[in-house]
Amino acid sequence: MKIRFETRVRGHYKEVMKRFDRDLFEALKPKQGDMEIVEFTGSEKGDRVHLKFNSPFSMEWISDIVEHGADEEKAYFIDVGVKLPFPLGFWRHRHIVEKIDEQYSMIVDDIEYKAKPSFLTPVLYPALYAAFSPRKKIYQSYFGV
Repeated sequence: MKIRFETRVRGHYKEVMKRFDRDLFEALKPKQGDMEIVEFTGSEKGDRVHLKFNSPFSMEWISDIVEHGADEEKAYFIDVGVKLPFPLGFWRHRHIVEKIDEQYSMIVDDIEYKAKPSFLTPVLYPALYAAFSPRKKIYQSYFGV
């Protein structure tokens, strides 16, 4: 199943992508709940993000950055889940920053996921949508509109 969010922000797409760092990741952290960033090594191929959730159950989420790149129209990186909390069985998140013009960009969160067992895949949609939808306001606050 897929979820896609698009957010228009101020800034050239290459400059916006350079700011996909630990500071932005901290800003994107949910305000409610107990999530710890165990490891964040960056947004380039070979980097890793390791999260630990302590409430209500202790769970870990580890994603590896498997690809990154840029061309004249966009910059991107892709993270793939290697250790996911139940019931997630598959996770692929494409982070794309597309050029609108020299002053504005579009941040695209393009997420593909599957649950294990598979019948739970559509059941997860509302929770994942709710978890990622606040990013729009955070991106706009962080980068400007």
